Amino acid sequence: MRRLVYILRFTDKNGKAFDPAEMGLPPGIPREVRNVNTFKDLGNGKTEMTVTEYSYISDQAHDLSKAGLEQCLDKMAAIFAKP
Repeated sequence: MRRLVYILRFTDKNGKAFDPAEMGLPPGIPREVRNVNTFKDLGNGKTEMTVTEYSYISDQAHDLSKAGLEQCLDKMAAIFAKP
């Protein structure tokens, strides 16, 4: 598998979609965000992952998403680094 494409939707705990603005999130965060994750074998047991998100319409929304994604990736890296 080299590529994973999916749509992120904001939902409540029951899976019902909602408008992010209704939850107090800033303007510019769309109801659906298209994501494309690509994986490249670097050899020696290493893989490069590139995450691309689409649809953010403001710099603030983009920056918030980037910060959240970086936190998720840091946590994931820490999990994979454990023996």
